Amino acid sequence: MTQRIAVVPGDGIGPEVVEATRTVLDAVAEAHGLDLAYDTYDWSCRRYLEHGAMMPEDGLDVLRPYDAILLGAVGWPGVPDHVSLWGLLIPIRRAFRQYVNLRPVAVLEGVASPLRDARPGEVDLVVVRENVEGEYSEIGGRLNRGFPDEMAVQESVFTRAGVTRVVDYAFALARARGGSLTSATKSNGIVHTLPFWDEVVAERAAEFPDVDWDAEHIDALAAKLVLDPGRFDVIVGSNLFGDILSDLAAAVAGSIGVAPSANLDPTRTYPSMFEPVHGSAPDIAGQGKANPIGTLWSAALMLDHLGHAEAGDDLLSAVRATVRSSATRTPDLGGTARTTEVAAAVTAQVKG
Repeated sequence: MTQRIAVVPGDGIGPEVVEATRTVLDAVAEAHGLDLAYDTYDWSCRRYLEHGAMMPEDGLDVLRPYDAILLGAVGWPGVPDHVSLWGLLIPIRRAFRQYVNLRPVAVLEGVASPLRDARPGEVDLVVVRENVEGEYSEIGGRLNRGFPDEMAVQESVFTRAGVTRVVDYAFALARARGGSLTSATKSNGIVHTLPFWDEVVAERAAEFPDVDWDAEHIDALAAKLVLDPGRFDVIVGSNLFGDILSDLAAAVAGSIGVAPSANLDPTRTYPSMFEPVHGSAPDIAGQGKANPIGTLWSAALMLDHLGHAEAGDDLLSAVRATVRSSATRTPDLGGTARTTEVAAAVTAQVKG
C-alpha cells in the first residue's frame, strides 16, 4: 500500500536537510520494501513575501489526505517569527489535533556533551510536550497601542481533556519504556493553571500504578536536567515548559542540530508532522554544512508512526553509526562533512 507524505522544505537550511533525508528515505524504503510517495509544497517565508501568506488558503485541506507531513524549517530574516509560525506550523498542529509533541533526547557516541558526566547510553530521555493549548493560546490582545498605558494580555488555556490526553500518553510511554515519569510544573507561583495541571496528573497517575512518577517545579527541574540528566526518562510538560525543556535537553546532548520531534495525533484521525527541533539557520543556508541528523531522526520517528518500526530503527541505527566518526559529522559537531556527505554515509549504512 502506498503511503503518501507531504514534504514542506520551508526556509533556510530546511530544503538542504530535507533533500538529504529524502535520499536516505529512498534507501530505507528500498531495503524494507516500503512504498512511499512524496509531494513537495513550497510553503515558506519566501512565499509570504511574494503572496502575503505562508501557505494558500486551502493549505490545510491539501494536507489533510496525507499519511504524514515532513517539515524542514520555518523562519527567515524580514518575516517576524510570530508571522511564520502562526502562518504555517501552528495552524497545522491545531487543525490536525497534533496534541503530542514528542522530543527524544540522547547523547550519541561521537557527539560530545558540554557536561563532563553526560555519556552515551546514560542520557536517554523523552520530553512529551502538550502541543495545542496551554500558554500558546490565541486568546488575548493589545490595548491602547502607541500610548503610554499600552498593554498586552495573553491568556493560558488548560482544559481537562487537553491535559488528560497528553498526560495519559506520557504515562503509557513511560510504562512501555519500563521507566519513570516526571511532571514539569510551577504550581507554587502560578495559582490557577498549574495546580490544575498537578491535580489532573495525580488523577491519571492512579491509572498507571506500575509507573513511578514525581513532579518538579520547572526552575528546579531545569537545574537537575543539567546536573543529573541521566536520572530522567519521560518528562511531560505544558506547551511552554515542554518547549524550553526539550531545547535545554538537546543542548545537554551536545547539539540542537541532532534533536528530532514528532507532532502526533495519536488517534491517527489526521496526519502527523515530523520536523527537526532546530530552526532555519539563515546564517549557514546554502553553504552545504547544515546538520541533517535532526531531520533524519525525525524521519525515523515518522517511519515508526507509519507502522514501519523496523525501518525506523534501522535508520536511527545508521545515524548512530555515522556520527561516531568526525569524517561523517558536520562542523557543528566537530566534523568536516558536508550535508550531502552525511546523507551518503547514512545511506551506505542503511544499504549495509
